[in-house]
Amino acid sequence: MEATKKVILDCDPGHDDALAIVLACAAEEIELLGITTVAGNQTVDKTTRNALRVLTLIGMEVPVARGAERPLIRELITAPEVHGESGLDGAELPEPAFGPREEHAVEFIVRAIRGSSAPVTLIPTGPLTNVALALRLAPDIARRIERIVLMGGAARESNVTPAAEFNIYVDPEAAHIVFTSGIPITMVGLDVTNRALFTPEEIAQLARGGPVRRTFAGLLEFYAAANERLLGIRGAPLHDPLAVAAVIDPGVLATEPLHVEVELCGVQTRGATVVDVYRVTRRPPNAEVALALDLARFKELMWRALERADRRG
Repeated sequence: MEATKKVILDCDPGHDDALAIVLACAAEEIELLGITTVAGNQTVDKTTRNALRVLTLIGMEVPVARGAERPLIRELITAPEVHGESGLDGAELPEPAFGPREEHAVEFIVRAIRGSSAPVTLIPTGPLTNVALALRLAPDIARRIERIVLMGGAARESNVTPAAEFNIYVDPEAAHIVFTSGIPITMVGLDVTNRALFTPEEIAQLARGGPVRRTFAGLLEFYAAANERLLGIRGAPLHDPLAVAAVIDPGVLATEPLHVEVELCGVQTRGATVVDVYRVTRRPPNAEVALALDLARFKELMWRALERADRRG
C-alpha cells in the first residue's frame, strides 16, 4: 500500500480555500501536517480566523499558523468583491474552537519540513509569500520538498487583469522565487480551475444535505453570484480544491512539462505567468502545467469529502 503523502496546505480562505480545507481533512491519501495562512483574498487576520472557523465547522483540530500579512514588496490587494468583507460571506460559521499556533507560518513550514520523516508536499492556494519566505529563510528545505502543487497562474486565461491570475498578481516576486527554485512544481491554473465548477443545481443539492453541506451551499451561492457578476461564470469555480485533489489523485489532471516565467516589470502584464506552450524559447520546463481535467473524477472527490465532513461535524 502506498504511503500517505505528508502535506502542508498554505491558504487564504476564501470560499474555495474553505473547500480545499475540507478536502484535505477528509482525504485518507494524505497526512495534513498543518495549515498556514497568508494575506490574499482577505487580510491575514481574517484568513486565519476563517481557517479556524472552517475546521471548527467540520470538527477537526489541525495545527494552524498565521503567516505573512503583506506581499514581499507590493502593497496588499484583497478581493472583498469576490469573497466579501469577512472573506467567507454568505453563511454563518461557528466561532473558532481553538486558536492558531504562536509560531509564524514560515517558521512552522521550515520546522515541519525539517522534522518530517518523509519529503513534504506543499499545496499553496493563495499568494506564494509564505513559501518564498521559507525558501529564503531556510534554503535547505528545498531538497525535502517532494513537490509544490500550487493554485495560481494560467497558460491562456486570467481573472484579475487581462493578463494575470489573482494569486500570482498579488505577490509576483514571491511567485518568481518559487518558479525559479528548482523544486518540482505542478501549476494548477485557471485553464483547468475555471472548469471545476459546482453548478447552481449542484449548490442547490448541497442545500438539501447535512449542516456542513448546507453551510457550504450558502457560501457557494454568494461566491457563485460574485463570479457571475464579475466574470460571467455561471456557478462556483472550485479553484483551490482542485490543487488538493491533484495531490490526492493525480489522475484528475492532465499536465504538460513547460517553462513558466512570472512577469515582474510589465505595466499591463504584472503577475502574468508566461507559459511557453509551443516551446518556442527552447528553455527547459520548470513546471508541470495543468491543461485539462477529469471533472467527474474531481467532483466525486468533493462530494465524498463533504459527506464525510457532515458525518463528522
